[in-house]
Amino acid sequence: MARGRRQARAVRNYLDALDRGKKRGPKLTEDKLERRIAKTRDEIETESSPQRRLELVQQRMDDEALLDELRDQDSLEDLQAAFVEVAADYSDRKGISYAAWRELDVPAKVLRASGISQGS
Repeated sequence: MARGRRQARAVRNYLDALDRGKKRGPKLTEDKLERRIAKTRDEIETESSPQRRLELVQQRMDDEALLDELRDQDSLEDLQAAFVEVAADYSDRKGISYAAWRELDVPAKVLRASGISQGS
């Protein structure tokens, strides 16, 4: 049972990372977020409207939370390596086909590295 949970976690984490990568618009980096937070802090200091300061404080808090999340995320390469280790066994156990993985945008080369082929 522990093996199944470990496999499910590796699959979920990798698919979540792929899904996050699909978001449209510019990618947020630590550097961009740090600059945005600094700019927001400056705006808070100079803003005269209490209501606008409140909105800016919330924006800063949201950006700080995003920055923490970004720093805590495992790299896609690490998640992919964990996925490759377990994907074939997970697919066999759950009856998941190559086509189903591809429909969720798992790259063909990752599936090949996992031992999952088009005939699966």
